[in-house]
Amino acid sequence: MQGVSRTLWEEVKFDTKNVTTIDWLTYPILDITETPDTIDVVLIDHPEIAPTGGGEPSIRPIAAAIANAIFDATGVRIRRVPFSPDRVKQALS
Repeated sequence: MQGVSRTLWEEVKFDTKNVTTIDWLTYPILDITETPDTIDVVLIDHPEIAPTGGGEPSIRPIAAAIANAIFDATGVRIRRVPFSPDRVKQALS
């Protein structure tokens, strides 16, 4: 869900001199009401492959997967996160 939040909402904003995103009250994140009721997880058993870890590195493909879903649905490629409603509308116009 952190990857979805980063892809759809999160963005540090700046003016000409400073960071203007300065607190957690105004920093946009995915709200709990916007998350799915369930998430299906599929574990693939490959005992012949050595463990390589997990966790944070697995967040990286989330933006690409969502970008590909948007492209599949609309034919428009969006390359800058967050994929906010305004950015999606702008890309579609």
